[in-house]
Amino acid sequence: MNFREKITEDMVQAAKNREKIRLSALRLIKTGMHNREIDLKREMNEAEFLQMLASMVKQRRDSIEQFGKGGRADLVAHEEEELRIIQEFMPRPLSDEEIDREIDRAIDEAGAAAPKDLGKVMKILMPKLAGKADGKTVGEKVKARLTGT
Repeated sequence: MNFREKITEDMVQAAKNREKIRLSALRLIKTGMHNREIDLKREMNEAEFLQMLASMVKQRRDSIEQFGKGGRADLVAHEEEELRIIQEFMPRPLSDEEIDREIDRAIDEAGAAAPKDLGKVMKILMPKLAGKADGKTVGEKVKARLTGT
């Protein structure tokens, strides 16, 4: 079953079970897919789907942080529930060791030796790690590796 069929099936099940928040989160995913496909002028592939989900996860985390600072516990709870549902469609996160191995491969592939090569390495690395690792964390690790710290 591909990701489209899974989302559609889950939406039907959520509607039958009257799970409002789950149905809302699934609709957000489906709408995000639709909008992205309009931009692409073709159907998304799985890697693009994972990148879209990673973006949605980042948005939810940012919202949770902002609502938390604003003292809006009700909105924090809603965003956390949406985040949990979105993450169900993502692959298991990579371990630090797996991320480090991918970073080493990307540095070798790019022939990177200095911090100025960060962009080259990230360009190779992020499509492979989309949805499996946090981009900010990966960027910090690559920068540390390239600066020798």
